[in-house]
Amino acid sequence: MLTSLTHITDSTVTASDGPIGKVTAAFFDDQSWAVRYLVVDTGTWLDGREVLISPYAVRQPMDDSKEIHVTLTCEQVRNSPDVDTQRPVSRQHERETMRYYGYPYYWDGGGMWGVGNFPVLVPDPGTSTDAKVENALRAEENRHDDIHLRSSVKVAGYDIQATDESIGHVEDFIVDDLSWAIRYLVVDTRNWWPGGSKVLIATHWIDRIDWDTSTVSVKLTREQVRNSKPYDETVHVDRDYEALLHDSYGRPGYWD
Repeated sequence: MLTSLTHITDSTVTASDGPIGKVTAAFFDDQSWAVRYLVVDTGTWLDGREVLISPYAVRQPMDDSKEIHVTLTCEQVRNSPDVDTQRPVSRQHERETMRYYGYPYYWDGGGMWGVGNFPVLVPDPGTSTDAKVENALRAEENRHDDIHLRSSVKVAGYDIQATDESIGHVEDFIVDDLSWAIRYLVVDTRNWWPGGSKVLIATHWIDRIDWDTSTVSVKLTREQVRNSKPYDETVHVDRDYEALLHDSYGRPGYWD
């Protein structure tokens, strides 16, 4: 099901033995456009500490309620690695978090989530004790990795540049809650189009992003955006809606 990140935000995250806190943001991968972590404010329970919850922990199916159930205990969350959510999350910290929870590295393999396209845990075949494997792991941990995680809070507000000037700014994100892929940016066009509407721009239409100038460039024109299907926040984005949207832009669907 496709849902807005705004809907997920402020949802209560509940462990198997009690509430953890509320979602305040998400960290997504700027290469695959997948949500990698929910940022959860634990409130008074852990003195306002923010923790990262991976989609690997989210119980499926999710529903329209403002509650997200996870396969964790409060004690697991309490003892999880600390993270400063106001700073970029390093690959080293991700490794610590993944190892703590026993999750596979999503960056290993050809799928969005490593060996697959969904955050599903598979049975552990056992840990190899081969010396070459251990040495390779240490080398990987010592290697510098570029940071590709971005905060949804910081990217909201980015300017969207068409081929012939700005068309608005990022207001929200539309997420597939099974794969956790960000399928669309919700763009508010009313700054340049008086009486205009919000529109959806597919992430696979993005040409490039300039993180220094907070700008997203797309190979679309203002006229194409003006003629596209408006985004109605009260209507679920289903496959029929997506098909009409892609047709209005003259683009094939990502599902084809």
